[in-house]
Parts: sequence; C-alpha cells; structure tokens
Amino acid sequence: MISTQMVAMRDGVRLATDIHFPAGAGPFPVLLERTPYGRDDTSRSEICAADRTARTRADVAAVFAEAGLAVVYQDTRGRHGSEGRFVKYLSDGEDGFDTCAWIRAQPWCDGRICTMGLSYAAHTQAALGCLAPEGVVAQVLDSGGFCNAWTGGIRQFGAFELKQVTWAYKQAQLSPEAEADPVMRAALAAEDIRDWFTRMPWRPGQSPLRQHPDYEAYLLDQWHHGSFDAFWQQLGIWAEGYHAGYAAADCVHMSSWFDPYPLTATGNYRGLKRAGRGNQRLILGPWTHGDRSRTCFGDVEFGPDATIDSWAGDWLSYRLRHFRSVLAGTPNPEPAVRLFVMGGGSGRRTPAGKLDHGGHWISLADWPAPQANPIAWHLHGDGRLDPATPPEGAAPLCYDFDPSHPVPTIGGNLTSLEPLAVGGAFDQMEGPAFFGCTPPYLPLASRPDVLVFETAALREPVTVVGPIEADLWVATDGPDTDFTAKLIDVHPPSADYPRGYAMILTDGILRLRYAEDPTQPRLRQPGEVVRAHVTLFPTANLFLPGHRIRLDVSSSNFPKFDVNPNTGEPEGRSRRRRVATNTLFVDASRPSHVVLPVLPAYSAVAR
Repeated sequence: MISTQMVAMRDGVRLATDIHFPAGAGPFPVLLERTPYGRDDTSRSEICAADRTARTRADVAAVFAEAGLAVVYQDTRGRHGSEGRFVKYLSDGEDGFDTCAWIRAQPWCDGRICTMGLSYAAHTQAALGCLAPEGVVAQVLDSGGFCNAWTGGIRQFGAFELKQVTWAYKQAQLSPEAEADPVMRAALAAEDIRDWFTRMPWRPGQSPLRQHPDYEAYLLDQWHHGSFDAFWQQLGIWAEGYHAGYAAADCVHMSSWFDPYPLTATGNYRGLKRAGRGNQRLILGPWTHGDRSRTCFGDVEFGPDATIDSWAGDWLSYRLRHFRSVLAGTPNPEPAVRLFVMGGGSGRRTPAGKLDHGGHWISLADWPAPQANPIAWHLHGDGRLDPATPPEGAAPLCYDFDPSHPVPTIGGNLTSLEPLAVGGAFDQMEGPAFFGCTPPYLPLASRPDVLVFETAALREPVTVVGPIEADLWVATDGPDTDFTAKLIDVHPPSADYPRGYAMILTDGILRLRYAEDPTQPRLRQPGEVVRAHVTLFPTANLFLPGHRIRLDVSSSNFPKFDVNPNTGEPEGRSRRRRVATNTLFVDASRPSHVVLPVLPAYSAVAR
C-alpha cells in the first residue's frame, strides 16, 4: 500500500512524500530516502550485474517492505512535487530533521529510522545526520555526504568544480518552474552549454542559466565564495564540523576511485569513528559515480570482480543485510574497510577494445591502511621520480601557464560534467572526444606546461593504497595561480599499445592564494617561494613490474575545474587573463615530492 502526503516543515513549506507500507498492522521501522530527482522516478543506479534493467523506486520499496520496513521517499524542497524554493544543499539539514520528527510521530513508525541514497540523496542523509534527529539508527551514504564541500564536491582546495555548472543547467530544465513555463524551458534548452564553456566566468544575466534566476543565483553564489569562511561551514555542506554531535548511527560510507566523493567517504568514516558515533564501514570500488555493477570505466576494463555484486550478492541485498543487522542488534560480519586494488591485468586490449587493467578486492582493519608505509618519492630536475635519492642541487623548472590554453580534462574522478567530460580511466592522450583538445592530438606529457616525473621501469610490484599527498615548492610571477598534480600508471609499450598507455589514477589541485590558510587568502609577490600542499584524491593500485609510476605537475585541468586567470581578481569575477611563469623547485633545500602509501606484499586480506 502507498500513501502520498504533503509533510509540513517548520516554516510551513510542504514536501511531497510517498510512504510504502509493509503488510501487517505495524508499527514498523522506517527507511527514508530524500531526493531532488523525483520520489517516484526510476533511479538509474538501482541495477545489478545480472540484470541491467533499473528497478523502479516502487520495486525497491517492495523488497524492503517484504522485510518489514516502511519505505519513505520524499522530494526535496523546490523539486518535483514539493513546495518552496530550491537552494542546492542548504535546506536539507533542517528539512531532513523535520521529516524524521514527523515520521516518528506517526502511529505506523516504531521509532527507528534508517536512511539510504546515492549522490544528492547521500548529501541529504549527512545533512540530517549532522542534527542527530532522534531515532536514526543506520545510514548508507553512497557517493556523497559532503565531509567538507570546500575540499571536495563543490570546490577542491579553492578551485571550483564545474560539474556544479552542468548539473545546474540540466536540472534547471527539469525544475517545477521550467515545467510550468514552456518559454523558460525552451529558452534553457536552446542554450549551447559547450559554447558557454568557452566564455567564462559568467555574470548574473550572462550565463546559460539566465532564464532561471534562482538556479543562476545559487550557482554563482557557490562560485564567488572562494575563502573557507562561514559560507562553507553551513549545515548541509560541512559534516566534519558536526562529527562530534552527529547521529549515533551505524554507517556505511561508499565511494569509488573515479567518483568525486572518495575524500568525502574517507573523511566521514574517519571523523565519525574518532567521534565514537556508531559503527562505521567504508567501501571503495573502481567505479564511476553510482556505477557499482559495471566493470569498465572510461577506456579501461577492471575485470569481473570489479562489481560490488562479486562479493555482496548485489547492492540491494547488501543494504538489506546492513539494515536488518542494525535493527535486530546482531553482529555484522562485514570488515571495517573493503576496497578494490586496481591493477594486475594483462595490459592487453580486450575484445571490446579496452585496456585490461584488472584488480582485486581486499579487506582492511581501518583507513588509512595501518600497515601501509608512506614513502616520499622525490621529483628531480631530470624528470626522475625516485624514493631512494633526495634531490641534489638542481635548477628550478619553469613553464608558462596560459589560462586561454588550459590542460584539457581526460577522465579522472568526476561526474555530471556531460557533455563536456566524463569520468573514468583514460590514456592521457588528447583526442577529438575530449573538450579543449585540438589536432594533432599528442600526449598531454608533450605540452610545455606539463612537468612529467616518472620512475624507471619497476623491477618489483608496488601496491599503493591510501591518501596521496604532494608537497611542491613553487613560485609564480603573478599574484595568484593554480598547481595540479596527477598520479599515473604507465603501462609499457606492447603489441596492442605500441606507445604504451598512461592511465590516470587520481589528481588534485590547489589555488595558491589558499596555500597557508584557506580562511585567509593571500596574493603572492612575484617570485615568492611557497610550499604548496596538493591533496590528490585517494586511490589503490598495483603497479606491475615493467610499469612506471608517474606524477604530472601543471596548473590547470579544464573543464573539471575553473581556470585561474592568474590576476588575483575575486573568485569567478575576473575580466582579465595573464600568462603566468610558474616555477617548481627540485633541490635539496626545497625537495618537492609526492607521498605514496605503499602496502607490503600479502599484508591485506583478499576479499
């Protein structure tokens, strides 16, 4: 049985809510999902490896109802059937809290609430969890939940994630306002988002969202707030500030290596565990955003074990087991951390034309892996990446960074950037399929603004599992610039790949004005030497013998991030651009390096 109600929030705005009841008289434990994508629309991610047909939300609810849970789906404020004005992320904490209070007041609720959801529906979970509503006993936060949206999800250490732009543009066309106004809908659809990406930054009334002022306003608000100030410490986008008082729930945090949220998942796992807020578990796969039952991501095949189904049965079964265990108070045999180590495949081209990179699952007692050995791999002036030899006297390396000719994004950990870019593992080779690339389509490493450091061909396997951090000693001749770092597994040349294959694993960026203190940006004096700490997203990869470990350093990654104009103008408001001469130091007194956590052989448990 399904009941639809308009549930009033504290300010009187009513949210459209569907309740799917189990058989029987009740009361029941309740499973809640709050989404901006339509409470009764089919979710693309509710699939399994054995059946690629997406289940409807009613079908999913039926499985949980059969297990004795009442299932509640709710449209978030200002979306689909709900009233109110949509402001992305910032109303979900209080609305989630009020919804939980309403649920607990219903005679069909036994007082216990579990939550679930992917992406935005993971953000809504974390938002309500920050206010610790009574009765919340379990959560499954799948690819979202904003530990700190300034360091990942909206901005990434100062740079603005342009997936927020393409998401806003697509969702504005699906908004209740556009549905009610055919002229608005047609005007939005007539914009060419690819053309708009050639003319940035945008201004109010001069953007592809100009026909929907509410969506344009919230997007530009995010873009213009550069410093990590009170704006970024708001409920809904800063769970780490609420960890100490978070709901004491048993939580599963899930993300993946080519998703925008592995830093969020690991940050919430660690923070809530330190705060003692219930049992915490972490799952990290090789997937792109929400694609946990696939095996190929980008141009790379990771093998049949890559799916969550290979060990969980399927994702629906896993969630049901988790909620049943919590509700029954029975021990859960799942390990604290389960992750997929990429690598180990043949390196050949599969029949589908993909690189066979392979991989396998391991279990860990904690994150980061307690047995991992952090090793500093030094950057040398001759392009070596070497853990054994610190750099000696070497001249600094300089390059010109032209913001009118940024380094194009070729895969990586991103989502929602279509039609500009897609996430996943790709050879770092330019091509016509990638935005911003032009003939003759050479390797990114051939660009004069990309500094390449790589090891000799490895003699022994090296397994890197954990957080990746680069310490770069740098300077620029202007008031501001960006520095990027990208970790790559270089496959050796073969019959299938005679030029080799430079497979992206992860990357990171730092806007230099925030190098010392994200709350107090500081523009630079020409030539001022700065220690820039670039956080790459975590990863796990087995580098086989014959492969090389590579780190690329540059100053842009577009359209994944906005491009720094090098002028020091306010964030998202620049009208000028200048070419910056950027410098990387690689000498003994300024030893630029990347720290890779190396896992000793056989130190993790398979599966």
